[in-house]
Amino acid sequence: MAESYLKDLKKQLPCAVHLNGEYNTKNIYAGVPVIIGSRGVEKIIELNLTPDEETNFKKSVESVKDLFDAAKKIDPELK
Repeated sequence: MAESYLKDLKKQLPCAVHLNGEYNTKNIYAGVPVIIGSRGVEKIIELNLTPDEETNFKKSVESVKDLFDAAKKIDPELK
């Protein structure tokens, strides 16, 4: 990642990024393929997921949301 950023390689790499509608998901960080260049994450790549992959992705996102909700109960200042 650092090399792609420093050398502006525009490599496609997996990365946890904030999704804002990509993969029909908003307001959460999730691991998806991205293009990384000198401006950081320059593009989120949206793959065509099979129905099973889409179901598993949604389960993963829901697990992250549940974990974050539990963390907010411990520390209400988390946003």
